[in-house]
Amino acid sequence: MWKMHEIREMIKLFEESSLQEMEVDLEDAGSKISLKKQENALESYVRIEPPTAQVVSLAVKEAPVPVKQEIPRPVVQSVAVESEIVQEKSTRSIDANDPSIYKIISPMVGTFYQAPGEDAAPFVKIGDKVEKSTIVCILEAMKLFNEIEAEVTGEIVEILVKNGQLVEHGQPLFLVKTE
Repeated sequence: MWKMHEIREMIKLFEESSLQEMEVDLEDAGSKISLKKQENALESYVRIEPPTAQVVSLAVKEAPVPVKQEIPRPVVQSVAVESEIVQEKSTRSIDANDPSIYKIISPMVGTFYQAPGEDAAPFVKIGDKVEKSTIVCILEAMKLFNEIEAEVTGEIVEILVKNGQLVEHGQPLFLVKTE
């Protein structure tokens, strides 16, 4: 015969499982326990069949089934922020085929930043003289900020991307008139 603590333990394990129906048959004890979960019901019924003709039914309260609740997503609003740093173009015409014009290109995919911070002055402006080691911008990729150097000595004649713009690998960022 089943002991009450054994039955309770079995019911508890059944309730915690993803099983919808379970039947335990102990041939040597001559008894059988059937457990079945009912959809959308607050109760499950346990049926114990001892070897005699007597049938005992116990109503067991299930823990409330957690209802999948949709978590409201935060509302994201686009806000236009005017920045003092804008795309700059020189007033003089630039011949892209001129061999003295060097393109500083993006070495990676990332977000282009023209200054080290929102309130900071840009690294370079049109007309600024740069050297090979001069930092011209920062590219953010995967939360890492990478300083991009000019790689040549010359004068910045055009800035080809806007602050905060996503840039691709190989995309031109600046035009530099080399010396």
